[in-house]
Amino acid sequence: MEFVATLLPCQSLSLPYIGKGYRHSWHIDIDTDPSSTQGEMPANIPPTEGHSTLTTIPSVDKPSSIPSYAASHPEKRKPPNITTPTSLQLSQSAEARSKTDQPQHGEKEIPNNPLFPPLPIYDSSTSRRVKSSLLRSVSFVLALGCLSLVAVLATFKTIGAITKDVFFRLTFRDPDKKRPFYEEEKRRKNQRAIEEKGWNKKKADTERDAGHDEFVPTEGGPDPIVCDVSYYARRVGLDVEFLEVQTEDGFIIDLWHVYDPSEYKPMSESQRAARGPEVWTGSGPSRPFDFSGKKPKFPVLLIHGLLQSSGTFCVNDDDSLAFFLCKVGYDVWLGNNRCGFKPKHSFLKTRDPRMWNWTPREMGIRDLPALTSRVLSETGFSKLGFIGHSQGTTQTFIALSKDQRPELGEKLSVFCALSPAVYAGPLIQRFYFKFMTMLSERLFHLVFGIHAFIPLMMPMHEVMPGHLFGMFGYRMYRYLFDWSDTRWDRGLRDRMFQFAPVYVSSESMRWWLGRECFAKQKCILSTREEGLEEDRLDGSDLSSIPTSTDSAQRPNMKLARAWYNGQVPPIAIWVAGSDLLVDGRKLLNRFNRGREPHARIVHQRVIEDYEHLDVLWAMDAIEKVGKEVRDVLWMTCDVRDKVRVPRGCEEVESWRDHGVKGPRSEIILSGKQVMFWN
Repeated sequence: MEFVATLLPCQSLSLPYIGKGYRHSWHIDIDTDPSSTQGEMPANIPPTEGHSTLTTIPSVDKPSSIPSYAASHPEKRKPPNITTPTSLQLSQSAEARSKTDQPQHGEKEIPNNPLFPPLPIYDSSTSRRVKSSLLRSVSFVLALGCLSLVAVLATFKTIGAITKDVFFRLTFRDPDKKRPFYEEEKRRKNQRAIEEKGWNKKKADTERDAGHDEFVPTEGGPDPIVCDVSYYARRVGLDVEFLEVQTEDGFIIDLWHVYDPSEYKPMSESQRAARGPEVWTGSGPSRPFDFSGKKPKFPVLLIHGLLQSSGTFCVNDDDSLAFFLCKVGYDVWLGNNRCGFKPKHSFLKTRDPRMWNWTPREMGIRDLPALTSRVLSETGFSKLGFIGHSQGTTQTFIALSKDQRPELGEKLSVFCALSPAVYAGPLIQRFYFKFMTMLSERLFHLVFGIHAFIPLMMPMHEVMPGHLFGMFGYRMYRYLFDWSDTRWDRGLRDRMFQFAPVYVSSESMRWWLGRECFAKQKCILSTREEGLEEDRLDGSDLSSIPTSTDSAQRPNMKLARAWYNGQVPPIAIWVAGSDLLVDGRKLLNRFNRGREPHARIVHQRVIEDYEHLDVLWAMDAIEKVGKEVRDVLWMTCDVRDKVRVPRGCEEVESWRDHGVKGPRSEIILSGKQVMFWN
């Protein structure tokens, strides 16, 4: 173990809460990175307290000393004049901050937040790079062994399912007949076959059909099963343009814009390029607005879940959530978290462990503001509608909390949370997850490395045929997360797994499954002790609580333990009732019991038969989720008189925000009775 210890980071970055009332205490000696020609500093240096934009690298001569991606790519944009801090300046800056951040006389030192423990610090010395390369080789072998074991176990489970299927067919029975959408699934399969055969003729008649059909497909025929969201958009008469966005800590992330080609002209390559790292600067769009005499569409941003990309919103043809929202009249943008399919950074290389030193917290306080800022800049709006799925809700709930980046809430008209990943479900007790929870930090880094988490999955994605990778991906996810395709269209299943997995950091997976954070605390913003106390109060008779904590002091207790302040946007929640991965009901219970006095729940629904991914991929997801999301986005839109009315929302009334949650009332949303707060 002494040899192993020399390979692993021995320092940690003390980074408690970001926000008012919390101090940062650290001392960092920063060396310039020899791999960087400009000598930029690591991406894991904490921001100074009270810095409104949370810029990771301290400012010396300019508002931000992180070089823009476009500056290092002159073919995309003329590089700005950027001053990069020297090693001495950075060391002096860190020393000055460490002095000013020490508790003053009479002040209490704020402990680290156990939910966001210190991140490792990696220097840029030659010995560190050699050790990192060696650790990368060791972890590759060990992680490959873990992946192989899971593949073997998944195969054994698959053999049982195949055996049952064969037995049914040998006894002249259809094993699929009990599927809930059996007849509809057959109808769609036959319809796709007819359309594929007739595509060549239809392609020749496209120009004639354009006058009759509003959305004319420009791709068709047999599905080649590709990892290309624009291809699947063109199959339904839409298209996608790809933008790059730079975060405040230097990552270059992808932003996809879904549009109707009959009324929108895509931006040029230079206009789609990444800008500087500053957010919410009020800068205008990449080009002048042109709505051709029509009112603009209200912008909506979607964020994906763990190990996925936002392509998951685009795999069900016209029943895809992104395509549905675009066709009814929203301006749809798909955000992707850092690294994704092609990791990019303004100055760090993929072999540098500092590029992988992040967790869902960084996705929330860095990636979300960058994506939100770019969408608002390109569209000219002050707010947008936001939709998150699974981990997309995790990073958002973290970012919106009063101790992280609550000002993000002022940019969102509503936060639609699909399968919210806030509380852990019973699946966390499975033996393979418990094994990962038992690993110490050093052992976790030894097995899974300090770079990408099991990166072998990505080369496999590139070389394996689409159908084979889709089948393999489904079996692996099915075994690990206990998902099933019961409510999905099996004819599209292989396509669904073309947009997963993506690159994620081992540090991020350690946050989810390691022994310190989510797997231990069972929540993203409360400790296990706080969760047990809430359960005790929920199960007790309120009249038995001592009077000292009953009447006048109870609101103060709620505020003290609340996650959010008055900046939190309205929230709508869709819970999958049969979800074993996360516990959405517990989140609803937190809101409904008034533990978040500032939260305004405009819509909540539990769909009993749904599993974790069914909110996106179930054959009836548009009816049960999509149309309600459409209505909630319009109900909370603050500029209804200035934008187009989405189809189907003509009778949806505006939500009245009174600021403080009051008695429950009922409204009719998409023909269903739902609850909201007056």
